[in-house]
Amino acid sequence: MTGTTEKDGDRNSLPRRRIRLFGRTMPLPHSRPVRMTIGTLLVVFGMFGFLPVLGFWMVPLGLLVLSHDLAWVRRRRRRLEVWWEKRRRRRNGANGNGR
Repeated sequence: MTGTTEKDGDRNSLPRRRIRLFGRTMPLPHSRPVRMTIGTLLVVFGMFGFLPVLGFWMVPLGLLVLSHDLAWVRRRRRRLEVWWEKRRRRRNGANGNGR
């Protein structure tokens, strides 16, 4: 069978976690320790953004990965999303209540 989705697979399996960034979605590993390691390494290596190959872009991406497992990072990300959406609506001339 070709073109199967994750819903077609085993019903007992966990849903795949995904990151949505600039209209693109990227899958994350199922394992929490692997996600935590990836997020931590992105943040740590992002601090060395002045070096070649590494960049400061790695810090927000690492925090985004960590926000799937750490509540305090998730709260900060959500506050940023709400603030950004309000700011975007004000700039576009729409009122802030979503109508």
